[in-house]
Amino acid sequence: MRLLVTGRDGQVAASLLAAGQARSGVEVVAIGRPELDLARPDTIIDVIAGAKPDIVVSAAAYTAVDQAEDEPDLAFAVNATGAGKVAEAAARLGVPVIHLSTDYVFDGSKAGAYVETDVPAPCNAYGVSKLAGEQMVAAANPRHLILRTAWAYSPFGRNFVKTMLRLAVDRDEIAVVADQWGSPTSAVDIANAIFYVAAMLHPGTSFSSFGAYHLVGTGETNWSGFARHILDTSLEFGGPWARVRDIATIDYPTKARRPANSRLSTAKFTATCGWTAPEWQQSTREIVSRLLNGQTGHASNM
Repeated sequence: MRLLVTGRDGQVAASLLAAGQARSGVEVVAIGRPELDLARPDTIIDVIAGAKPDIVVSAAAYTAVDQAEDEPDLAFAVNATGAGKVAEAAARLGVPVIHLSTDYVFDGSKAGAYVETDVPAPCNAYGVSKLAGEQMVAAANPRHLILRTAWAYSPFGRNFVKTMLRLAVDRDEIAVVADQWGSPTSAVDIANAIFYVAAMLHPGTSFSSFGAYHLVGTGETNWSGFARHILDTSLEFGGPWARVRDIATIDYPTKARRPANSRLSTAKFTATCGWTAPEWQQSTREIVSRLLNGQTGHASNM
């Protein structure tokens, strides 16, 4: 089975590349800029066709949430128009597309965990672009799985876990927002879920439950609770540690508004696909250990 993943440097793409090397019968090919540039739709169709994939994983995205407030057109071009073209390319080849989306399609005003039937209402430009991308992907390819995830971290790229470990090297105390809630999600777990579901989409299978799903780590916390677990785990392994001081969102102003509630129910994905992510604490522990030991894995790129 040949998986084509868009992007090379993103957390999910890098996790797929690293994990794919240990899986027999699976070839992961990552294509990114300049060969494939989501901001240039003319580069997409032919490049994907040339890779001859069995499944396309649409992971590349514009992810600079605050910067998107100043560059909404570019965010839309990449996350909406570009993503739609990726799905169209897969449809032309007669293969399914797995598209990565985000909790930011919701405004965070719901009291409980969001389910797939909740009406999206993004509260920032990034969320608007990602919601439009979902719609364009669905319109371009009926054989689509849209996986909404949240609070991603991994041994690769820039993320919250790496930031906490870096800040703890020379700070005694770190102020972290305590009134935003969600489910920390390891990109390594996301990659494992994609491999799992890809086997269900392989040519010759009868999978027909296409649509949108939520895929996040099991359990929930706030950002400060996430930070404490990261740093306490680091201390246990002999790494840097700092105290965490709770602050409110209003005390840490950002250009783009963040949802106060990013909790996503994964019941539909579990019921349909039979896969559930590990508890977020367990996955965080594994990633912290890898980072402190320099075991980031190896991701080869096309």
